[in-house]
Amino acid sequence: MSEIAREVLPVSIEEEMRQSYLDYAMSVIVGRALPDVRDGLKPVHRRVLYAMRELGNEWNKPYKKSARVVGDVIGK
Repeated sequence: MSEIAREVLPVSIEEEMRQSYLDYAMSVIVGRALPDVRDGLKPVHRRVLYAMRELGNEWNKPYKKSARVVGDVIGK
């Protein structure tokens, strides 16, 4: 378990915001914006393809509306 800090350290708000935003931006870029090396897909594209497969959306079957696929991806 972590302990509560016993001392308050003065920190510049500008520097803290800059560092915190940079950490957040890098995590977003690495986690969501860059395609995976293995298959070239971003996580959102992989989820869409998986949802389409689960719905049985294949080339030789009647089409499903894209709103249905998006609803399944966002809703889960």
